[in-house]
Amino acid sequence: MSKRPPREYHPPALQKRGISLSGKALIELMQAVHAKGLPFRFSASGYSMAPFIRDGDVITVSPLGFCAPGLGDVVAFIHPETQLLCLHRVLSVNGKGFLIQGDNMPEKPDGMIPRDAIFGRVTRVERAGRRVRLGLGPERLLLAYLSRCGGMVVIRRWAGPLYACFSRRHASCKKR
Repeated sequence: MSKRPPREYHPPALQKRGISLSGKALIELMQAVHAKGLPFRFSASGYSMAPFIRDGDVITVSPLGFCAPGLGDVVAFIHPETQLLCLHRVLSVNGKGFLIQGDNMPEKPDGMIPRDAIFGRVTRVERAGRRVRLGLGPERLLLAYLSRCGGMVVIRRWAGPLYACFSRRHASCKKR
């Protein structure tokens, strides 16, 4: 018999990092999960919804069911031009569909998106293991209005430097 100590079990790297899906595979998997009436979780990529949803945040998208998305809701849909999955905010609702735009994309709305192109509503955002509440509660109506009239540009222009200043001070306080 060998006198070597037993080896520790290390799970494969795939289990540590998860499976990376994008494009058509992600859309098909989300549709299959939603067909069973279950919410779908995945890691967001991109900055079109910053600062409310950031690159790397874990997003939960719940199926719509019979309830149509409302003003200010963040929805998951297939973009009509790129055919990719997008998460953007509903700015207005009418008989033709939903006017949708990313919070960080004031100059480029997605246009009118039909109901059948929308998969679900974002019901939860997690950043670094903690729930992010800002942007999905009652303030979503104000955010939709500000996005539609261009007010988010002004807020970002003023809030960005203030946030950067605060976060630098906050980080230096933690070191002491």
